[in-house]
Amino acid sequence: MTESEAVRARFSWYRDDIEAKLGLRGGQFTRVNTLLSAIIASVATVAFYALLSMVPKSTFAQVFTQRGIFQYIEVFVSFWALAIVLIKWSKVRVQRRALEFKDLVPIEADFVLSPGTVGQVLDRLRRECDDPRRYILFSRIELALSNLKNMGRVGDLDDVLQSQAGNDEDVMESSYSLVKGLIWAIPVLGFVGTVQGLSAAIGQFGGVLSQATDIAELRPALRGVTAGLSTAFDTTFVALIAALSVQLLLVMIRKSEEEMMDACKNYCQRNLVGRLRLTLFERTE
Repeated sequence: MTESEAVRARFSWYRDDIEAKLGLRGGQFTRVNTLLSAIIASVATVAFYALLSMVPKSTFAQVFTQRGIFQYIEVFVSFWALAIVLIKWSKVRVQRRALEFKDLVPIEADFVLSPGTVGQVLDRLRRECDDPRRYILFSRIELALSNLKNMGRVGDLDDVLQSQAGNDEDVMESSYSLVKGLIWAIPVLGFVGTVQGLSAAIGQFGGVLSQATDIAELRPALRGVTAGLSTAFDTTFVALIAALSVQLLLVMIRKSEEEMMDACKNYCQRNLVGRLRLTLFERTE
């Protein structure tokens, strides 16, 4: 299919997928391009700190700019995880659109799906979709129908569809590996930042004790130490909020993708396996 035909196609991955529109090599199905998400996270981090630089004396800005290097890393990792989740949400929407193809198999009562008519369905699919292999649903359908001539019973088609569904679920599961690791890393970075702050505060406290000769001299110095202890926990607080927010978004996206995968199974059962049973039944008569 030429580029102009792809643009005119009813279902165009190259037109609708965010990575394809940017000229990047898209991941399989809903897998997110790591480079793209990292670039978006870098731009978002720079923009975030540019905005904070406009209000440098505010408490909010100080929480992110005066808590050590780990706070900067924590912000970048949080934006990276968020970028992956949002891109994946966009890609799930593109995949879900394939379920709108209700008339892939002709709905006429006299049409039956068989090795003799499978070519009509495949031609229709390839006219309406620029690259069926990029869609979870269309990829299953194309694979199953392309092998229909080698099948001797309905169960063979069902087995192929079930096997492909299992492979697709494995691909979906692996696509969450990076974002899961990033969500795990966010609170860990927060804890490391807190430990760093505690270490500095305790070191300052030790210095105060070694130099003080009167307990009255300790009071003003201890105020600074305790203030440092309170701010040391800011990194963990911010990290936990960020990790919780991204995790909730991830749960919603994963639920949507799992529902889409189930809908693809039902579509294949209703439009392929169900119609093929009718054909084989007629052959036995």
